[in-house]
Amino acid sequence: MPAGGSAVAEGKDPGGGMRAALGGLTTRGRSFVAAGVAAAVCAYVLGQSDLLRVGLLLAVLPLICVAVLYRTRYRVAGSRRLSPSRVPVGSEARVHLRMDNVSRLPTGLLMLQDHVPYVLGPRPRFVLDRVEAGGRREVSYRVRSDLRGRYPLGPLQLRLNDPFGMCELTRSFSAFDTLTVIPRTESLPYVRLVGEAQGHGDGQQRSLALAGDDDIIPRSYRYGDDLRRVHWRSTARYGELMVRREEQPQRARCTVLLDTRGIAYQGVGPDAAFEWAVSGAASVLVHMLERGYSVRLLTDTGSSLPGEGADGFTGGAQESADSAGLMMDTLAVVDHSDGEGLSSAYDVLRGGGEGLLVAFFGDLDDEQTTLVARMRQRGGAAVAFVLDSETWVTGGAVAGEVEDRLVRLREAGWTALAVSPGSSLRALWEQAGAQPGDSAGIRLNGDTGGWS
Repeated sequence: MPAGGSAVAEGKDPGGGMRAALGGLTTRGRSFVAAGVAAAVCAYVLGQSDLLRVGLLLAVLPLICVAVLYRTRYRVAGSRRLSPSRVPVGSEARVHLRMDNVSRLPTGLLMLQDHVPYVLGPRPRFVLDRVEAGGRREVSYRVRSDLRGRYPLGPLQLRLNDPFGMCELTRSFSAFDTLTVIPRTESLPYVRLVGEAQGHGDGQQRSLALAGDDDIIPRSYRYGDDLRRVHWRSTARYGELMVRREEQPQRARCTVLLDTRGIAYQGVGPDAAFEWAVSGAASVLVHMLERGYSVRLLTDTGSSLPGEGADGFTGGAQESADSAGLMMDTLAVVDHSDGEGLSSAYDVLRGGGEGLLVAFFGDLDDEQTTLVARMRQRGGAAVAFVLDSETWVTGGAVAGEVEDRLVRLREAGWTALAVSPGSSLRALWEQAGAQPGDSAGIRLNGDTGGWS
């Protein structure tokens, strides 16, 4: 649930009957009933009327407590607020719980419990003192996960107890909330990739929309437009003041390709190779969006996410912000695919004109290496991070076969790097920039300047 929001639900008895209430007898209550029945039997056998009265008192007291607690009509409203609702792996979120007594009667002792998945930590429990009529109580707890994903929180439960501890009833709320744990991202340096298209935000290349009167694409006049740009022929045609579209900013494009094939990775857990690839893809997506690129996320299955703009690329600034959230939500739950090859992704990329290509690959055999080499478009920059499963499982050096495949990718124009366990994406990004550049390499902007 977004920070600042709330979901209010009325408490209700899930049992729906006296039978459920009787099932709420505690160990003390059941012991009293058993002792009362035993005393009554002994009184009948021994002919002791006083013992019979004691037995009836012991047996009836828990039943009276059940009846009183069952007929209690506390009207309690509960709400939950997450702050924030989307957190990176390893970061904490705080869950705020609020209980409001909306009835005219004060409540008794309340035991509050919230259901959370075990990966977020222990199940939180709170004891609330008597809540006056119209009063409220607020408590909070923290959750943290080392595994990305979407985790449901709820339902919230209240446990009601009688003063003697004979009976305990549970009343649940119906509201659920979801905590999204997104991949951890790294801040990347600003590098200049030779061959990438220049758009606003990283240059000022623009495409002119005026090639003559026949090519004019007019638009409605807006306050502040130069009157010298008024196109009178279109104004006469449409019956309203129209102006020329003289310049259209062209945003540079970047495709981030994530290999999710199950056969390309080994190992599970937060330190697995696949988790590094997902985190790396998230870091590049955020970095390119900050640079003003129009970005899309592509997987080996050919799925383009979020797919709101043309060909799956993000559009304007507001759409980029929304798409960034959708991409991070998608990466929070992305899992291995059943595919065995990268042909579907190649079919999407072979059309050309995709701009910069940054890919994260698992194991590549000879066939897939050849296919990846053909993905790199002529004149476009392409960077590949290759994660060898054997290296990640054994922790050894990169095998010779992997080095040979990296050489083949470099010969095809890729800037290809092998990723070892524990590697920093920022360091690899800088390492790629320090490599001797060809038409697709990463280079420093000038001899003395920093990264651009």
